[in-house]
Amino acid sequence: MSLLLLIIGIFAGFFIQTIIGFGGALIALPFLLCVMPLPQAVSYISIFYMISAPIYVYKEWEHIDKSLIKKIALSSFFGVLVGILVLMYGKPLILKKALGVFIILFVLNSLRVKKKSLLFKKMKHFFGFLGGFFSGVFSTGGPLYVMIVQNETADVKTFRATMFAALGLVTLMRIPVLIAGGLITMSEIYNSLYVLPFFIMALFLGKKVYLKLNEALVKKVILGLLFISGLMLAFDI
Repeated sequence: MSLLLLIIGIFAGFFIQTIIGFGGALIALPFLLCVMPLPQAVSYISIFYMISAPIYVYKEWEHIDKSLIKKIALSSFFGVLVGILVLMYGKPLILKKALGVFIILFVLNSLRVKKKSLLFKKMKHFFGFLGGFFSGVFSTGGPLYVMIVQNETADVKTFRATMFAALGLVTLMRIPVLIAGGLITMSEIYNSLYVLPFFIMALFLGKKVYLKLNEALVKKVILGLLFISGLMLAFDI
C-alpha cells in the first residue's frame, strides 16, 4: 500500500508539474502523508525533483528569465537552510496553514486585479526567502515562486520555464542539506527505483498535454491549482 500511494502521488504530482511548471509537491504530498511522516515524504519528493530539474531546465533553457533567477538565488538559499532546520527540529504545521491562507488571498486578488503588483517586484528577495523556506519545510515553495515569476514574466512559456529553473535551484540547495541531516537514506533511494518508470511516464504524458493547451487555459489552470493547493494547506484537506 505504501509503494502504491508513493507511485500515485509522484505520478500525479509530476504530471501536473510538467504541464504548468509547478505543483509537483502540492499534489504528491497528500498521497505520501497517508503512509509516511512529513520528513520522509519531503525526502521522496526532493529525490524526484532532483531527477526532473536538469531535464526541465535543459529543454526550456532558452525561455528561462535568467536575470530573475539570479536575483532570488541567494535569498532562496538561506530560506532553504532555515526551512530544513524547522523540518528537523520544529513543529511547522501552523506555518503550513498560514501559507494556505496566504495563497488563497493571492488568488482572489489576482482575479480582482489585472495589473502587475509592485509588492512582488519590490519584495522579490523576501518572497524568494519564503519560497526557499517552504521548499525546505514542505517542498511546497512553488506557489510563492509563482507569485514572483508570474508578476515578472509576460507569457506562459517564460513563466513555465522560469518556474522549472526556480524549483530546480531550490532542489539543488535542498538535497545536500537533507542528506547531511540524515533525511535521505539508501532506503528512500532504493524505493525510488520502483517509482522511476511511472515518474518518467508522468514527464512524457505531461509534455504531450501541455502542447495541446492554449495560453489562456494554462493561466486559468495555474490559478485554479493555486487556489486548491491553498485550501489543502490551510484546512488539511
